[in-house]
Formats: sequence, C-alpha cells, structure tokens
Amino acid sequence: MTVVSTTQTQGPTDTEVELSIQGMSCAACAARIEMKLNNLDNVRARVNLASERVIVELSSDVPTQFLIHQIEAAGYSASLTGQQNADAEKADADERVRYLGRRLAVAALLFMPLCDLSVAFSLVPNLRFPHWQWLLVALAAPVVLWAAWPFHKAAFRAALHGTSTMDTLVSMGIIAATSWSLYAMFVKDVSEPERSPFFVLIHQSGGAIYLDVAAGVTTFLLAGRYFEARSRRRTGDALRSLAAVGAKDVVVLGDDDSEKQMPTALLSRGERFISRPGETIAADGLVVLGRSAIDRSAMTGEPVPSEVGEGDEVVGGTVTVNGRLVVLATEVGAHTQLAHMVKLVQQAQSEKASVQRLADRICRIFVPAVLVLAVLTLSGWLLSGAAGEWAFGAALAVLIIACPCALGLATPTALMVASGRGAQLGIFVKGYRALESSRAIDTVVLDKTGTITTGRMSVTDVSVLPHCARKTMLRCAGALEQASEHAIATAIAEWAQNECGSLPQVDNFAALPGLGAHGDVDGHDVLVGRARLFIDESITVPQVLLARSTEWELCGRTVVLVAIDHELVGALALTDTVKPSAKAAVAELRRLGLDCLLVTGDNEAASRSVGAAIGVENVIAGVLPHEKVDVIRELQGAGRSVAMVGDGVNDGPALATADLALAVGSGTDVAINAADMILLRDDLRIVPDGIRLARRTLRTIRGNLVWAFAYNVAALPLAALGLLNPLIAGASMALSSAFVVWNSARLRHFSGSLSGPRPPR
Repeated sequence: MTVVSTTQTQGPTDTEVELSIQGMSCAACAARIEMKLNNLDNVRARVNLASERVIVELSSDVPTQFLIHQIEAAGYSASLTGQQNADAEKADADERVRYLGRRLAVAALLFMPLCDLSVAFSLVPNLRFPHWQWLLVALAAPVVLWAAWPFHKAAFRAALHGTSTMDTLVSMGIIAATSWSLYAMFVKDVSEPERSPFFVLIHQSGGAIYLDVAAGVTTFLLAGRYFEARSRRRTGDALRSLAAVGAKDVVVLGDDDSEKQMPTALLSRGERFISRPGETIAADGLVVLGRSAIDRSAMTGEPVPSEVGEGDEVVGGTVTVNGRLVVLATEVGAHTQLAHMVKLVQQAQSEKASVQRLADRICRIFVPAVLVLAVLTLSGWLLSGAAGEWAFGAALAVLIIACPCALGLATPTALMVASGRGAQLGIFVKGYRALESSRAIDTVVLDKTGTITTGRMSVTDVSVLPHCARKTMLRCAGALEQASEHAIATAIAEWAQNECGSLPQVDNFAALPGLGAHGDVDGHDVLVGRARLFIDESITVPQVLLARSTEWELCGRTVVLVAIDHELVGALALTDTVKPSAKAAVAELRRLGLDCLLVTGDNEAASRSVGAAIGVENVIAGVLPHEKVDVIRELQGAGRSVAMVGDGVNDGPALATADLALAVGSGTDVAINAADMILLRDDLRIVPDGIRLARRTLRTIRGNLVWAFAYNVAALPLAALGLLNPLIAGASMALSSAFVVWNSARLRHFSGSLSGPRPPR
C-alpha cells in the first residue's frame, strides 16, 4: 500500500487522498460512492471497482475523516490506504478468497442433489414420499441462508441507507424464489400434469418449486465472486511485489564513519548509507565509494546486472550483487523512483475511458430500473391472463439476470492486469490516454542522444589555436560543462578532469537549449556549443577550425567549439555509440506498421550515420527543442498520429505535444512527467513492446465492454418475455462477469519481444 500523497501548489491547496473501500459488490456501488463524493464542494473522486479504491482530489482543506464518513453514510466502509502495509493487504485478499471459497463449497455440495430432487419430484409426482418437502428445505436452507449471506448482508446494509445495489437484486431473487417455493410446497397444491424436460428447462424449474433456482443462483454467483476475488488477488500481487521491493532497514554512515542500522523510513536525503553484496539499495542515490554489479530485475525485468562505480547513480529497490557500495542518498521515501513508479501504476488503474464513464452513468440507474422492470413484467403477465407461476418466473428471471458487474469490471480489471504485467517488464502506463492513442499511432519520432545512442559520449579529437594554451581551454570548457546535465557536456567535463585534474567552479551558468552553455570561469567569459551559437553571437569562426570541424562532421562526429572572452580558441570532436538494441527495435516498429523518424539537434553527418546504423532513412538534424515541437505538429497537420520517444529535458515539449509520449526511465523528470508511458529497461525493444501492450490492453477493454453491453441488452428482453429459466439466468449472469475477468486475466501472459519474469501460476 502507498501512503497518502499530498502536493501543494500556489493558491488553494491541491491534495490527493487514496482510500480503500470495503463492501462494494458491483459497478452500481462504485458509481454511487463516486456520485456521493463528487456532490461535495471542492472534491473530485475516481472509484476503481477492481482495486476497491477511490482516489479523491481536493482543492480545499477537506478532512479525510469527513470523506470516510460520507462513504460510510452511503453504506460502505473506508480507510486510508496508508493504514495497511503490503502484507496486511495480501492477507485481506487471501481471507476474502477463503471466505467466498467456504461458502461456495457448501453451496456447490448441496446444489446438485437439491436440483435433481426438485426436478424429479416435479416431473414424476409418484416419487414423492411423506414430508418430502422437508428434505428439500434441509438441502436448501444452508445455501440460501448461510452461503448466500454475503448477498443478504450487503442488500440489507444498502436498504438501511435507502439505496440498492446488485446484491439487492440477487438477495431479492433468492428470497422471492425461496418464499414462493415454501408457499407452493406447504400451502398450495403442487400436483401438476407432467411436463417435458425441455419445457421445464426453458421456462421454469421444478414446476412451482424454485428452491433449486435460489440455490443455483447462489452457487453460480458465489463461483463468479470467488474467481473474481482470486483474479484480483493475483493482479494485485504484481503491484504489491513491486512495492515490497524496497529495503526495510539501512546501515547509515555517520560523520565519523560509524555505522548505525535503522529503518529505511528514517533515512534522510544527504545521508550516506552502505549496501553490501546481496542487500537491497535503500534509496536513490549517488555512489561515493566502491564498485559493484547491480541487479535491476525487480525494477525493470532485465536479467543481466550492470556495473556501477563512484559517481554513478543507483536506484532504490535494486540489489548489490558482488561489491560494497557507499551511497549518498539523493531521494528517499515517497520521492524515490520506486515509489514514483508504484504511484504511477495506481493512478493508471484509476483511469477511465470515455466509454467506461458511460457505463458508470448507466450503472447508477440500472438497479432501480431493473426493479421497476421486474414489477412491470409480473404485472404485465398477470394482466395478460398468464398463470401466477408463469408471471412470477419471468419476473424472477429479470431480477436475476440483470447484472451490471461486467460493465463495471470491463476497464479496471484489464488496466489492473496490464499495468501489473507491464511493471514486471519495465513498462509503466500512466493512464488511459496511452491506450487510446496507441491504436491510431502511425509514426514514431525518435530522439538520438540518450535514446537511440548510449549517451556516453567521449572526446576523440582536440584542436587548439596557437594563441591559447591547451590546458587553459580544457579547464574552462570542462568547468563550464560540468554544470550541465547534457551527455556531451558530461563527456567533456570527464575528459577535462582526466587531463587537468580538479576543475574550477563556474559562476553565472546558463544552459542554452539546443545550442550549448555559457558561464564565467576564473574571471573569463566562456561559451561552449555548436557553430550556430557563435554565429548567433557574432563571433567569427577561424578558417582552420571551420575546416577541421567540417572534416570531423563528415566522419559522423559531433563538434563543439570553445570561446574564451568572446574569441574562439579551439574545437572538440566527440562520438557516441548506438545502443545494440536500436536496430532490432526499429525493425519491430516497422513490423507494427509504423514509420520511424530520427529527429535530433546533432549535425547532419553524425545524425545520418546513426540513422543508417539503425535502419532509419528519415533523419531531421540540427533541430532545436522548439523545432522538435514544430516537426511533430507538421506531421500531425499532415494527418499523422505521432509517438515521441525521448529522455532529456530538451524532449519535454516534444513529448507533451505528441499523441503518445514514451520516456526512457533513465531520463530526466521533465521527460518522465511529460510522458504517457515510461520504459525502464535499457533496451529499445521495449518501445514496440510498450505499444503492443497498450494496443492489446485496449482491444481487451473494448471486447469486455462490447460483451457486457450486448449481454445486458439481449438478456433482459428475453427474461421479461418469459423465455429464460431463472436458473439459466443466474448462471449466464455469473458467466458474464467471469468472462470479463478471464478475458482481462489473459494479459498476464503478455511477453513481447523481450524475455521477462513470468507471472506466478
């Protein structure tokens, strides 16, 4: 479970509270709670039936206890999700399964003999013996009273609050069938002419005796609830296992290098902690001492550990394999990447499609409408001269078959399963927008540095003009670039540090997106960047540097110029390596019918060299950040639906503009916040896998909704016309919800092109 998260902005307080709800049984319950909360001032609520949670957004100071009281006033119970941990949540889910399983076992054990005897006594009256009715009552009583108690309890609770739910229909159906049967057996003469088995099956079971119907409906619905609860438990396991990845305890280093063990929750940002072989890294941080391989499989599904050393970033929840690390904590608690990812999954599970919102509106009026339809059915048949038994059977079938559960489960079950499986594979879907957009995507725009390439550039050549000392240029360029996060800047800073040792501090640093950087070093005005930057600044580029730059660019290298005090003093050439998975990823995207473009701020020669290496012919080079946005808008204006894949600050505007935004998880917060999908694996084949998962999830949701709507539209008229046995109505209603759950559960076996841990069977 995650704790309540609260974010504050300027002006009114914006708070998000997550509550766990107990007592919901159908989509009508979820719709009722949602409507109850949304009727409050400054409150916006989203209820998820499948996860049994509600996320409440508050724009003013509304007490959490007041929200809980409102939910309780509607007939349900609620608590803060932070009041339970993952183990307690799993225990609750297990107990729910056992609770339903015990009742299902009793109902299933007694239903078959009860059904056989009811039909036999109705079709062959000679089989009846003195007090035969009591045998049927003895078989039926444990089913309709004890096994069906969850339905009666929920219906009674709803009635106390003046509302009705799906359990109201079920409970009324069971009570009505049982009451009529008792009347028929002990008061009314049940001797009737023999009827064919086909007539009994289609119209009504056991003549005027409906005990088998009451027991059958109870059994079928308990079976549906039981398997639904098992599916919810398995679906929640993926998210709970991710949330439980974090370390429970951490060894913190004091200022005197003394070691102290404490709970991870007490770790503060800026403290140093130790991670030994086999231990889980407690928080996001920076390695300050030691080297080790890091197992990231729990976070990303990647089976191969990666090496880290001093200066490298590590993520909480990963495991130190074979070395001892001293890590400086940079993000702790709810601010770690692990906590952020868990929150994203939960938010995605609370998203609703437009068609699901329509289903919710239908569910709000569905149960009262069914009650009215049942009364009209009974009255209509009686007024038409039909026998009371016939009229009662038709009305009973209407009560039993009308189940909006499938409508309410259609979207959240699929989203829960898909988001859980995606998290296992390192794919995090932030919301329903990603699913809806994935279907129409026909063009993928790829960023180069850090996305297609490793982003680990290195300096290969240096050219310094005679009037400047080589070491002076290196110190100034390295000092300026170490204040920047760009991959090229990092490479220059590392190279300068290796050449010159420690570097001076930079003052008045300013990043120039897409061009370079500017700042003061040792009292000198330093400018580092592309040739375009110096042209804009009216700084002349000497012919010798221009010729050397052209030579390097023709070889596919990236060229950076350095000016000190508004005079060019030298140039640097850098190269980057293409990720091994890039070519396979592009080929897979094309198999999905997608066109690929490489859009980058790098020079033409270097960009086309990378494009040729990965099989992308459409390359747009020398593009500034705002020009990336223009490229995407031009494509959209031409009727294209565009996906953007990026990782850096410069990609944020383009990601926000694209129809579908995918950010690699090693990227910046700006890129991640702007993205619809976050891809944690350092393997670009996860990009087509993410699109494929989104498309498959969307197909599953649409299939669920089509089935759920079609079922209810077709079933109710048949029941009202007396063409459905109430027993068959109960079975088909349970099977409708079971189909939606089963269809969604198939997403657990999604594997894509990457191997990953399979879900437990």
